[in-house]
Amino acid sequence: MLEGDTLGSIGRSEEAAAEVLANPLLFKHLIRGMQSTDPILRMRASDAAEKVTRHNPILLAPHRRKILTSIARINQQEVRWHTAQMMLRVEWNSKERAALITILEEYLRDRSSIVRTSAMQALADLAMQDRKLRGGIVKKLKELTATGTPAMKARGKKLLETLQAPGR
Repeated sequence: MLEGDTLGSIGRSEEAAAEVLANPLLFKHLIRGMQSTDPILRMRASDAAEKVTRHNPILLAPHRRKILTSIARINQQEVRWHTAQMMLRVEWNSKERAALITILEEYLRDRSSIVRTSAMQALADLAMQDRKLRGGIVKKLKELTATGTPAMKARGKKLLETLQAPGR
């Protein structure tokens, strides 16, 4: 269902996501697809997994180790931006959060502006969850907002407004 011949199309990932939402036991197949050697399958499985976890984030929990140790390390922009979007849908302990920050900082150096912008969002979300991380993340977001692409500058400005709002 998710195989194809071009990276320029999400193929039937919407259909795959709907099928997994109807039968959550199938989610493990999306995780396997995200680790495939086929870049088209990886991209489409990542897209479907991100869509599914927007509605049912608990499905990520059993795969948390794979996310940190293998999936997040895949050097494909489509996998990276979807992984960055999904990462904060899982509860992480402090050691895992440290690994997560390292991964997201690597994503901030990616060629893809979408990956970098997604990493900025994930870091801001992490700072909202853990006040101890906020200072360092705000500093990093200020740097990226000053030097990044137009999309990064726009997103960074919004993220900083939220993180620095009174009462946050």
